[in-house]
Amino acid sequence: MKNLVLRAEEIHEDMYAAIDLITDKLERQIRKHKTKVNRKFREKESLKDYAPIFTEVEQVEDEEDLEVVRTKSFDLKPMDSEEAILQMNMLGHSFYVFTNAETNQTNVVYKRNDGRYGLIEAQ
Repeated sequence: MKNLVLRAEEIHEDMYAAIDLITDKLERQIRKHKTKVNRKFREKESLKDYAPIFTEVEQVEDEEDLEVVRTKSFDLKPMDSEEAILQMNMLGHSFYVFTNAETNQTNVVYKRNDGRYGLIEAQ
């Protein structure tokens, strides 16, 4: 599936048991994503492809040294905030930048310290 990254981790004494547990986790993620995508396509007609650029900057320890040390570019897929949260969690990140399918604006979802999620809408 284009633009989809699945991720799973497991610790177990038996390597084969760990692989089985990871396989189960990945299968659940695939089913969940497939169900969501199928529901979206039933609700809406096909969406146009957008390709804005997203740049990720690694955090710099020393505030005096504000040099950009890493740059990444991403295609921002149109989606809703719920799907963006799912993608963020699958990647294991604390934030996720996406194009809001309803408004065509760049949005950011992030995980708050209290365990809930926040949404930043660019204007």
